Amino acid sequence: MDSIVNERDIKILIKKDKIIADIYRKHQSPANWTRPRGFVTLSKIILEQQVSLASANAHFLKLSTYVTDFTPSAMLKLSDDEMRSCQISRQKSTYLRALSSAIIDNSLDLEKMSIKSEEEIRKELTNIKGIGNWTVDVYLMLCLQAKDILPIGDIALVNTIKELTSAKTKEEMISFAERWRPLRSLATYFLWHHYLEKRKKKEK
Repeated sequence: MDSIVNERDIKILIKKDKIIADIYRKHQSPANWTRPRGFVTLSKIILEQQVSLASANAHFLKLSTYVTDFTPSAMLKLSDDEMRSCQISRQKSTYLRALSSAIIDNSLDLEKMSIKSEEEIRKELTNIKGIGNWTVDVYLMLCLQAKDILPIGDIALVNTIKELTSAKTKEEMISFAERWRPLRSLATYFLWHHYLEKRKKKEK
């Protein structure tokens, strides 16, 4: 499977769009953010919903250290108190259990995701309580290397588009991003790259 970040697609995208070309000139290529497919990664993405990556990572580390084997059956065995001791909120606990149950009862097969269409994957995953389009977008991009995803629910992406373009509403952003098709995932990686580099400068 061709990765999202590759020289051929980068050349195409920087020819298409001045904003991407400017980011490339200032910061070069973005990292090729990838994660392993499966239950552990999807659980971690759920924990990353609406919190900082640092907080989510800390909570994930506590949880993964607490359980000897990070599996759906292990998640379902944890009590509310055990979840809370790992700093997992009641809401996120519900979501992790819903995902675990779907895998155990075979209504969700993460192993077969790579042979399904994006539409099928989105439908299957969003049927699970607590999994919305942002979670699916991140899984598609980072785990399945889907090339044309625009995770419009992502705060860093939205803020960067607002900063670098005249688009202010989500509808305007989606319309603006049409110029990046069929490489919207790569464009997103560039915008995340810009966002992270800007934060590094602020922190210095």
